[in-house]
Amino acid sequence: MGAKSALATCGVVCAFSVVAADAVRIIGRVEHDALNEVSGIEKSVLGDFYWVHNDSGDEARLFAIDADSTVLKPPYVPVSAADWPGHVIDNAWNFDWEDIALADGVLYIADVGNNGNARRDLGVYVVNEPDPLAIPRMRALTFLPVRYPDQQTHPAKLWHFDCEAVFVADDKLYFITKHRRPGEMGGFEAGAKLYRLDTSLTDRENVLTLVGTHEGIFLATGADLSPAGSRLVVSTYDALWIFERPADGDNWLSGTAWRLDLDRRIVKQLEAVTWDDARTLRLVNENRDVMLADVAAFSPVDSR
Repeated sequence: MGAKSALATCGVVCAFSVVAADAVRIIGRVEHDALNEVSGIEKSVLGDFYWVHNDSGDEARLFAIDADSTVLKPPYVPVSAADWPGHVIDNAWNFDWEDIALADGVLYIADVGNNGNARRDLGVYVVNEPDPLAIPRMRALTFLPVRYPDQQTHPAKLWHFDCEAVFVADDKLYFITKHRRPGEMGGFEAGAKLYRLDTSLTDRENVLTLVGTHEGIFLATGADLSPAGSRLVVSTYDALWIFERPADGDNWLSGTAWRLDLDRRIVKQLEAVTWDDARTLRLVNENRDVMLADVAAFSPVDSR
């Protein structure tokens, strides 16, 4: 079944854009050997650079890269740029880091990858954003354990509790899930749920609040709020979505939406997205490609 038919079956009819050859373009590549499976990216407000991290199994570390995808390091550290191990977080562990968000000088690193829907140690590391040219290592302020309110068993009966997309809006951290068919790591389903973190407990689980759902999003892999805080971008393997801030409440997935279909031959396994500015999105895939997407190329989504 094609993408349009699958989404229509889910009860969502979209006005799809034609995939424009120049809507998404590759501008560079992450060449640093240690960055071999980038799964999160976030633009800093301290300068023209980005925080990135690897997927599951890597050390607990972040890397800062500039607009040319070159890794940044403190100049006084006596290692070559090629051997730079990244900004290590001493009191953290990377089981399955999937996304990163930034607000008010604080980085939120989401260790919420849950492919088998069985993890009971999901959570978020909270780290003060450092100057990457001045600080070689850092320590997390805290770890916030999280739990989904509607998951009763581990593994879950419905495999709807994996997450690769987080963002901050109005001082709250939000999570967008991706869905699989029960018992099938490679069997995916359309649909996403949006949750909000309302507490900051460190000695027990923070039970997330379910905010809303969206039946048309297929495999959310990243999310980011626009610099003005008025639009949310969500990346998937085959499309980018932009949602306007909702008129009422905080169900961001219910806002007016635009969509850009993606050419998988270009984006491959797209894993992360951030806003360069109000008109441009920066994308990274697990294949090390860095891309830009033109916001003007998106088409409105008809949600009738």
